[in-house]
Amino acid sequence: MNGHHLILGELTDFITGETIKDTLDERDRQKIARLLIRRLGYLKEDIEPRRALVVAADDKKAVLKIDFTITLAGRTCMVLKYGPGSLVTRRRAVLAVSRLMAPYQVPVAVITNGRDAEIIDGASGKVAASGLDSIPSKADLIKMAAGGTFTPISNQQAEMESRILYCYEVDDSCECDDEICRF
Repeated sequence: MNGHHLILGELTDFITGETIKDTLDERDRQKIARLLIRRLGYLKEDIEPRRALVVAADDKKAVLKIDFTITLAGRTCMVLKYGPGSLVTRRRAVLAVSRLMAPYQVPVAVITNGRDAEIIDGASGKVAASGLDSIPSKADLIKMAAGGTFTPISNQQAEMESRILYCYEVDDSCECDDEICRF
């Protein structure tokens, strides 16, 4: 089953070198990967693509793949989530991701559709900047992380963020979406 994405063949993942399905969405993700490395100064080792995140709402669970997780000096400092279309409707979901990918508040959350981006301050939840050119470079992220507190996320808040993400990403998805694993 190919889900609801048009499979155009195969391509090589820019970061991992793995062979993956070639879809229009994946082409945008690969564009972001090249931007992170070629223009923003990240090393491939700084980036974990398609990191699994388990989300739950009551007895329902699913595994989501988070497009890019940036780790510097052993700490997750930025998460990037791709979604086609409007960015406004995806802000809350990426903020929830920033509160679930580590036991602390990840300082920077980015939502992008491959053509535009919104950079969200993890602590305040507010849009700090917009545009692909506003995605923090490695040097900028190091400075931002040095001033960050990496506030711990309580179990209660993590549970609520997981519910929010489940509603946005799983309940709202097509049954044929093969990028989400429901269990």
